Amino acid sequence: MRLTILGGGGFRLPLVYGALLGDHAEGRITRVTLHDLDTARLTAIARVLADQAEGVPDAPQVTVTTDLDEALRGADFVFSAIRVGGLEGRAADERIALAEDVLGQETVGAGGIAYGLRTVPVAVDIARRVARLAPDAWVINFTNPAGLVTEAMARHLGDRVIGICDSPVGLGRRVAHALGADPATAWFDYAGLNHLGWLRGLHIDGRDQLPRLLADPELLGSFEEGKLFGPDWLQSLGAIPNEYLHYYYFNREAVRAYQEAKQTRGAFLQEQQAAFYAKMERPDAPALETWDRTRAEREATYMAHNREAAGAGERDACDLESGGYEKVALALMRAIAHNQRTTLILNVRNRTTLSALDEEAVVEVPCFVDANGAHPAPVSPLPLHATGLVCSVKAVEREVLAAADSGSRTTAVKAFALHPLVDSVTVARRLVDGYTSVHPALAYLR
Repeated sequence: MRLTILGGGGFRLPLVYGALLGDHAEGRITRVTLHDLDTARLTAIARVLADQAEGVPDAPQVTVTTDLDEALRGADFVFSAIRVGGLEGRAADERIALAEDVLGQETVGAGGIAYGLRTVPVAVDIARRVARLAPDAWVINFTNPAGLVTEAMARHLGDRVIGICDSPVGLGRRVAHALGADPATAWFDYAGLNHLGWLRGLHIDGRDQLPRLLADPELLGSFEEGKLFGPDWLQSLGAIPNEYLHYYYFNREAVRAYQEAKQTRGAFLQEQQAAFYAKMERPDAPALETWDRTRAEREATYMAHNREAAGAGERDACDLESGGYEKVALALMRAIAHNQRTTLILNVRNRTTLSALDEEAVVEVPCFVDANGAHPAPVSPLPLHATGLVCSVKAVEREVLAAADSGSRTTAVKAFALHPLVDSVTVARRLVDGYTSVHPALAYLR
């Protein structure tokens, strides 16, 4: 089978290839095509992959191209991990938002809207090309904001595009370990939108073990989310929120921590990755070793500003382990290609899963996966406070899609103004002015 990866010069790509190297099942991925617009980044990542494949029998063959149509033809699976505007664009998103005293994180609030407005037109073009050139391919989307981009692509690909994220996987793993349970044997009652979900139950042998965790403050404070949110707040919620909800529940503290930081996350990654790709221009640079050192630093500093605001300290060693989106992607591809039925938390069209949303809204919920794709499983109803937040953010996503479709600057302002982390029409107008002045990809807004 052939896998095409869009954004093939991206830094995290070796995680995906590493997962493929460990797959020895019959009918596995044997050819990988990397597509990117930046030939230097493609060359650098191809070198890392070559080092990974050294000594591995029958490693998937890797080819690179800057021609999108060539990359898509003949693909069985398409993995989308593009970044429109690059890390320079992310850093600008953060800087412009923080100057207005609002959050600039790449998937949440003003930064997420700006990133979505840049990305949706490109993602829609990709979806149309897939439908024309590889109509039988399955698209696995990891491009952020993952739920929004998946919904944009689903309008052209239907259920053949599925969004993935590693946040629910990490949350479930940490909660299961805190309870002394095996994550592989647990059923996670999780629901919401991408980066906006709650774990309301963890069932082992038919019994919900989450109440036992919520009743034990010491146990609650032993893992990442407990340190971020605090045991008292988790007990008040009666659930364990996705870590990205820290931006909502502690918004003022998060914004202040970002403003006081030496540099934003985007600026840090921009500087770090520029150094990595510069080193990789030297033919004698040890590719895999250089990449692995850079990756370890990246993971250790993940959500550092939030942990600082919460007084959560350094990340635990167990949270630095691999096992994120690349394994979700491999499990998803294996289940579809070989009808190996499995259950994964994915971003798919709602159907009737969350009654407050329409059928076409992309949600993040447990899904049964087989050769026919991903099918959302029944989940417990969200409490009113969660439903209100989900509906509010989904309404913003719809305004982003409408703005991207129409090119309406007025609709873009509406999207910003309606977001609960912006909540000001005046600020929304200044944000649109700021973003359109620095991002060529937003020139379509008029």
